[in-house]
Amino acid sequence: MGSYENKALEEADAWRNKIIRKTGMMNRMSKQAQIKLNGFIPEKAHGAITETFKNLIEGVLKGTHYLAKNKKEEAEMAFSEREEKVKKAIQLAQKTGMLEGAGTGAGGIFLGLADFPLLIVIKMKLLFEIAALYGFNANRYEERAFILYVFHLAFSSGEVKKEILDIILDWKEKNPPKEPDWRVLQQEYRDYIDIIKTFQLVPGIGAAVGAYANRVLIAELGETAMNCFRLRMLSKE
Repeated sequence: MGSYENKALEEADAWRNKIIRKTGMMNRMSKQAQIKLNGFIPEKAHGAITETFKNLIEGVLKGTHYLAKNKKEEAEMAFSEREEKVKKAIQLAQKTGMLEGAGTGAGGIFLGLADFPLLIVIKMKLLFEIAALYGFNANRYEERAFILYVFHLAFSSGEVKKEILDIILDWKEKNPPKEPDWRVLQQEYRDYIDIIKTFQLVPGIGAAVGAYANRVLIAELGETAMNCFRLRMLSKE
């Protein structure tokens, strides 16, 4: 393993240790408040929200026009070259997300609500591209499952992050874990983005908040994906 790979693995290990550390008090209080708020939502509504979220995610996962294909010239790329392309893909997704967030944020409540599915499409497309750049075929079930867990890890609270991280670190390509609990996934995702995205619906500041929020959320997803693939590939060498 070369010097670049060693440095990348060190960064990934530091990122992993940050997740493993105990959740801070403010994060715990925020999560407890979200749990209490979710308790006021009727069970029937929870079921409907979960099913809608699941259908949205699965629709994107199964959309063949989002599957990034591995190019022959990329098959022999050095790890550093792969990561350079990954960083550029993240930056492009951030720009796209900022434009989308600013546009829907400026449109008030109704367009602001449209941001939810549009942003998921941008995020999933980015994950497919990152997987392909690291040399993994997203047409395979195990890679789609891995992408789903990376998404789950990026947008979850501290305690759930630890559970999902354990699954990713012990990933079994020949016998991958089953899909995550969809209800937990959608609640964690909504709770994670709720506060910052709610301000996107406020007239006057919605455009600025939407652009900023999408840039930050996509950056978090990109960092999570990079480090997950680093640990998956380099820890075995």
